[in-house]
Amino acid sequence: MRSISFFFALALCSLYSCKNTNTTPDLAAAEPAAFEPEWVNEVGAKPNTFKEQIFYVNDYDAIADGSALTTTAIQQAIDAAAVNGGGTVTFKPGKYLSGSIFIKKNIQFTIPEGVEILGSEDIKDYPEIDTRVAGIEMKWPAALINVLDQSNVTINGDGLVDGQGKVFWDYYWNLRKEYEPKGLRWIVDYDAKRPRTLLIQNSENVFLKDLNVQRAGFWTVQVLYSNQITVDGLTIKNNIGGHGPSTDGIDIDSSRYILVQNCTIDCNDDNFCLKAGRDWDGLRVDRPTEYVVIRDCVALAGSGLCTIGSETSGSIRHVFVSNIKGLGTKNGLNIKSATNRGGTVEDVYMQNIQMDSVRTFMEVSMNWNPSYSYSKLPEGYDEESIPQRWKTLLMEVDPPEKGIPTFKDITLYNIDVKGAQRAINVNGMENSLVENITLKDVHIQAEEAGQITHSTNWTIENVSLSIKNGSTLKIENSPGVVISDSLYTSSPKIN
Repeated sequence: MRSISFFFALALCSLYSCKNTNTTPDLAAAEPAAFEPEWVNEVGAKPNTFKEQIFYVNDYDAIADGSALTTTAIQQAIDAAAVNGGGTVTFKPGKYLSGSIFIKKNIQFTIPEGVEILGSEDIKDYPEIDTRVAGIEMKWPAALINVLDQSNVTINGDGLVDGQGKVFWDYYWNLRKEYEPKGLRWIVDYDAKRPRTLLIQNSENVFLKDLNVQRAGFWTVQVLYSNQITVDGLTIKNNIGGHGPSTDGIDIDSSRYILVQNCTIDCNDDNFCLKAGRDWDGLRVDRPTEYVVIRDCVALAGSGLCTIGSETSGSIRHVFVSNIKGLGTKNGLNIKSATNRGGTVEDVYMQNIQMDSVRTFMEVSMNWNPSYSYSKLPEGYDEESIPQRWKTLLMEVDPPEKGIPTFKDITLYNIDVKGAQRAINVNGMENSLVENITLKDVHIQAEEAGQITHSTNWTIENVSLSIKNGSTLKIENSPGVVISDSLYTSSPKIN
């Protein structure tokens, strides 16, 4: 097996040195697949075919030096291709400043090497659409590149899509400084409207292929209410010129049969994230995320190699994650929800995972980030005059028991973690135990062991914990969770 340092060097080369290359290592060759669900071959888009005609945006008077907005010319080329019944829309070398553009059915949108699409820094250039953001349906700015209610679409190329997001990062932080003292932490993420970079919504059979994307203003790629989507070979670099809030890498949101592979992500929030709505609104919509494969990827800086939640209301199930490297990523498997979210997370299988220099390998919480997760209108506000998105978040789940999430049937196989601050931090609740967890061939080196609370029925086979400070896992209120002293490779202290 190749070493972590090899993959770290290779990933850094892909991100910072090698011009427009996708050098994600062949991790599948490094580790034999131990298990694959029967449905794995059903995920992803089917091969697309397009008419041979090519539509250059330059023929529609696109400005190619980045000096002025050229959204209209790009959209005219897309519209002309659509009237033709499809084809390829592309660019001659140059820089193209743009607001929201909308790709249509039977179009291949190609961004070749030598082309940069620069996202406008003016939010007015992103018209508001009906969409879902952070778990609730609302009006929100369209993305820079949108596929809405379409099929048979490919977006590809070795050029660059630069969201130029720092102006939106600064806007968020300034608004948060204003909101937090007022008791409005729970709504600031929804009031600070920022553009996503790529949005696939209500669509099917779409490929995102070999794209270089950086500096997202908000989430980089969101796949929402869509089926049979492939995200392949993306390089995402959002930590350029700062650390943008909510710059998730790839968010799969109430979608089915999704394939994510050969991607390298460096961001300031969740690298790969699965969502399904939040609170009252998510329970109303009630659409699951299911049949998702994430494989052969590298996660660098970011909050989660595989994050599930915190939006779990519609349920998240049938998830297969294989051959992933995490290098400086905060968490490995991160499952998070809240007591007003509801939904079930189940049938999650992770195998052949290597991580180095991480915070916690397994982080599980049913009461995540209360200041953000629970909405309360401070005194002095008129409930009738507040924006609709505020009202939506303030809607109470009835009965309250419907908001209790369930986490179960999770398998972690062939895991190697080095340089962690904490090995495991799993916290269920008295009325919702984290159940049926399998750890097999899991080896973790960490500063401290961590804890397991309100869990049940764990299967542990060939697991070793090397804990630097000598602590052991603190087990509380967890029937059927037995951690033998033989798991510890040193001589830990007994809690």
